[in-house]
Amino acid sequence: MVIGTDTAAEPLDAISVVTLKGVGEAMALKLASLGIHTLQDVLFHLPFRYQDRTRLSKIGELSPGSEAVISAEVMVSDIVIRQRRSLMVRLNDGTGSIMLRFFHFNQKQVKQFERGARVQCFGEVRRGPGMLEMVHPEYRVLAPDALDEAALDNTLTPFYHATEGVQQATLRKLTDQALKQLDQRLLRDFLPASVAGNLALPDLRTALHVVHRPPPGSDVNALMEGLHPAHRRLAFEELVAHRLGLRLLRVTAETQHAPKIRPPGVLAKSLRDSLAFNLTGAQDRVLLDVLNDMGSGDPMLRLVQGDVGSGKTIVAALAAAQVVECGYQVAMMAPTEILAEQHMLNFSEWFESLGIEVGWLTGKLRVAQRRATIEAVATGQKRIVIGTHALFQKDVQFQNLGLAIIDEQHRFGVHQRMALRNKGADENVLPHQLIMTATPIPRTLAMTAYADLDVSVIDELPPGRKPVTTVALENGRRGEIIERVGAAIDAGSQVYWVCTLIEESESLQAEAAEDTLVTLQELLPRHRIGLVHGRLKPREKEAIMQSFKSREIDLLVATTVIEVGVDVPNASLMIIENAERLGLSQLHQLRGRVGRGSAQSSCILLYQTPLSNNGRERLGIMRETNDGFIIAEKDLSLRGAGEVLGTRQTGLAEFRIAELGRDDDLLDDVSEIADLLLDAHPEAVQGLVRRWIGEEKKDYGGV
Repeated sequence: MVIGTDTAAEPLDAISVVTLKGVGEAMALKLASLGIHTLQDVLFHLPFRYQDRTRLSKIGELSPGSEAVISAEVMVSDIVIRQRRSLMVRLNDGTGSIMLRFFHFNQKQVKQFERGARVQCFGEVRRGPGMLEMVHPEYRVLAPDALDEAALDNTLTPFYHATEGVQQATLRKLTDQALKQLDQRLLRDFLPASVAGNLALPDLRTALHVVHRPPPGSDVNALMEGLHPAHRRLAFEELVAHRLGLRLLRVTAETQHAPKIRPPGVLAKSLRDSLAFNLTGAQDRVLLDVLNDMGSGDPMLRLVQGDVGSGKTIVAALAAAQVVECGYQVAMMAPTEILAEQHMLNFSEWFESLGIEVGWLTGKLRVAQRRATIEAVATGQKRIVIGTHALFQKDVQFQNLGLAIIDEQHRFGVHQRMALRNKGADENVLPHQLIMTATPIPRTLAMTAYADLDVSVIDELPPGRKPVTTVALENGRRGEIIERVGAAIDAGSQVYWVCTLIEESESLQAEAAEDTLVTLQELLPRHRIGLVHGRLKPREKEAIMQSFKSREIDLLVATTVIEVGVDVPNASLMIIENAERLGLSQLHQLRGRVGRGSAQSSCILLYQTPLSNNGRERLGIMRETNDGFIIAEKDLSLRGAGEVLGTRQTGLAEFRIAELGRDDDLLDDVSEIADLLLDAHPEAVQGLVRRWIGEEKKDYGGV
C-alpha cells in the first residue's frame, strides 16, 4: 500500500492557498466559493476542456468549426461599415487566405494590422462571406525576425470552472505554482500501488501533471472525452471516494440499532385480505426482504426498484402495517404534492377502514392545519403520516418513528433522506428506511449512487397488464390525433394530453396547458375536458384528479406533474407534446400512466421537426421497448448520470471528472479497492472522502 512519498515536508492538503503568490484575503474568499482552500484543492480543481495552441495550422487546411493557431502576413486591413462598424483584416500564409473580424477595436489595433505585418492568432474558424474567418481571435504581432514556433504554447491550454473575480489566467497561474509544489512536497496517493499497474494507469503525480498541463502531441479528443489514461486514473480515485462515502453511511448505520419489527401480523393480514387483487410473486419476495430486515434489530437500508405499475406502494403499505402494529410510527415522503396526494388517497383507503387515521403534511397546509398535524405527530396520535419535504422540517418531531418510506429517492438526495431518518434517531436507535423508485436504476448507477443500500427488484407486472403501444408522429398530424382522441372517448376510454415546454418555468408550463385546453374544448365540444398543473392549489388538484379517476372527466390536459403516482386504470391513451425535448426516463414515467388496466393502451409521441439525431434515437427506443431497465441504460448512455438521477436538484453523484456511463468498466475494481481500504486502511478512507467530497458533506459518515 503506497500512502505517499517518503518526505517530512508538510502535506499539500495542510497548506493554505494564501501561501501562493497573488492570493490575499479577498482572493482567498473568492477561491473558497469554488471549494479551493488548500494547495491540494487547487490541484483537484480540474480542467473541463482544452485548446491546442502548441502547433501551427496552415490556412489552406482549416475547416469551419475547428480551433487553430495560424501565423500569416497581413495583406489588407480596412474599417467597414455595413450593419455594424467592424475592422476587417485579411491574412495569407501562402496556402490560403482568412479574414479576421473585430467589432470592438481601437486605433492602436488598426495601426498594428498594417500591410506586411506578421500576426499569429488563435480562434474558432467560421464560414464567412467569400472565405473562412475568425471573429475576435486572440492575436499577437510578431517581430520581423521572430520564429513562428517561438510564440507557441508548450502545453495544451486548460480551462477551469471559474467565478466572478477569478479568471482563467489566475487559475492557470495558481495551478502552475501548485504543480511546482507537487514535485517538492507530499501528496498522498491513497490507492494501492497495484491499481496503476493492473489497470495500466499512471501514478497520481503524473496524472495531475498531464491533466493540468497536457504536453504537445497529446490526444486532444481523448482528453476532451475523458478517455486519456491520466483522466482515467483520477476518475478511478473519484469513484472510489464516492463509493467509500456511501459505504461509510452503511458502516455508521450498522453500529446503531433499530426497532425489532416482529408483530403477529394481524393488521397486515387484515389489509391484505381487504385487497381486490393478489400480490405477485415478485411483490411477495420483496416484502419478505423488507420484513426480514426490519426483524433483525439493525437499521434497514433497502432500495425497492420496480417499473411503473409493478405495485411498490402496496408492499410499502404492508410493511407500514407491521410497524404500526408494533407501536411505532411511519412517515412516507414523496417529492411532489400530486404524488404525495396519490399516496394519501391509497393509504387512507387501505388503513382507515382498519381504524388507523392517516396524517397529511405539506408546505401548503394552512397554519392551523399544519400546527394540528405537527402536534398529532409529536404525541403519536398519527401513526402514519404522508407528505412532501415538509416532513423533515425542524419543527416536525415524531414520538417514535419506526419506518421512513421515501418514494422516488433520486428526487431528494442523500442529505434529505438522512434528515428524515434523523427525525427518529434516539440514543443510537434509528428508524428503518425503505426507499422506492419507479425509475429503474442501471447497475452502473446502483453500484455507485446507492452503494449504501441493499436492493430489491419487483420485476413482475400484475397479471393482465398489456404492453403500451407507442408511436411517434410529426406535429403536423394533430388533426388525425384529435380524431383518435374523440374515438377513444366515444369507446369508453379516458385520455391524457401532456403539455411540455423546454423551459423549466412552472408558470410557462401552466400557460401552455391552458392554451391547449381552450383549443381542445373548441375541437372536442361534446367531451368533458379537465386541466391540472403545478400552479393549482392542492385541493384543486386533488379534486380534478378524483374527478378524472371517477370518470367525470374524459380528457385530462396536464403538465408533467402527472409523471409519477397517478393511477387511473380506465385511461388508455396518452398524447405527449414536444416529446423530443424529454429524456427517456421521463417519457417512460409519463407513458406509465396508461396501461394500468386490462385494455390495450397507446401512447402518441408528438414531435417538432427537424429532429436531432439524439431526439430521433430517443423516440425510436420508446417505440421499441416498454422495459424500464433497458430504457434507463439507454438514458444513461445518452444523457449521463446527472439527468437519470435528477442530480441537478439533489447534488447527488455530481462528479468532477468521473462519468458513470463512460467509466462503468472501472466499477468492479472500484468496489474491490473500496472494500480493501475500508478493511485495512481507514486513514486512506478519510483522506479520499475529504479530497473528493469535502469536509462539508457530513452525510458521508461525518468525515
